[in-house]
Amino acid sequence: MHFDIDQYYSRMNSGEVILAYKGSISSELITNVLEVIDAKLEDLIIRKSIKKKLYNVLVESLQNLYHHIDDLPDSTNGKFDVHFGIFVITKEGERYKVSTGNFIRNDKIQPLQDRLERVMSMSKEELKNLYKQILNNQDFTKKGGVGLGLIDMAKRTDGQLDYQFREYNEDYSFFNLDIYV
Repeated sequence: MHFDIDQYYSRMNSGEVILAYKGSISSELITNVLEVIDAKLEDLIIRKSIKKKLYNVLVESLQNLYHHIDDLPDSTNGKFDVHFGIFVITKEGERYKVSTGNFIRNDKIQPLQDRLERVMSMSKEELKNLYKQILNNQDFTKKGGVGLGLIDMAKRTDGQLDYQFREYNEDYSFFNLDIYV
């Protein structure tokens, strides 16, 4: 099974697109995107609480994308940059959707899926307690974080997260996370 990233990106761009990007993910890009989207949201969203929630979810999702992207090997024949990722912000009716996508090594899928399922099944109070517990224990990951991004997004969106893994090759899959605000 071969996953077509261009087709997938086109499908992600359906609806009222606020911002879309496909390419190399860098800290400079994220800084620039956050500046642009802050100005755009000022014009698009009247309710400050929605703007703040959407902006915070965007910050967390872009940070997760940047910090947890798996570098692709040269075997992609130059089709993708080693730090390849996608993000799309759309408006769907009365809510907004932040979609991110990146390649992930297949051996990392199960732990991530378990974490996502756990976070998505928790109540707001349980998420709040888990957040505090992790902060108090300061259990840092290999990438330097404490793993609060998913928990924070789930708290802010009442667990309105959706995800999927699409097989790319024997070593990698494409991970897509949709967050609804």
